[in-house]
Amino acid sequence: MKVPKEINTYCPRCKKHTVHTISLYKKGKERGTAWGVRRHEEEKKGYGGQKYPEQKRTAKTTKKQLLKFKCKDCGYTLQRHGIRLRKVEIAA
Repeated sequence: MKVPKEINTYCPRCKKHTVHTISLYKKGKERGTAWGVRRHEEEKKGYGGQKYPEQKRTAKTTKKQLLKFKCKDCGYTLQRHGIRLRKVEIAA
């Protein structure tokens, strides 16, 4: 699906409709030293196996794409879930 690069939509900070630039949300790098990761590694060691079952295959073939809207006036960013689809293309 093609999405426009800019769109006119409501900005809650400006409290009016302004031009927003659209970008796709990308997940940041996970920290290997985070407490949850370290705890999970500890629980996987030795006998007893996994804490929760390892997922062999996923049921869904698509994800809901998260779109980031950045206001051109104030720079406020709001995130909205897009619809479920395989590929999002931000068109000029």
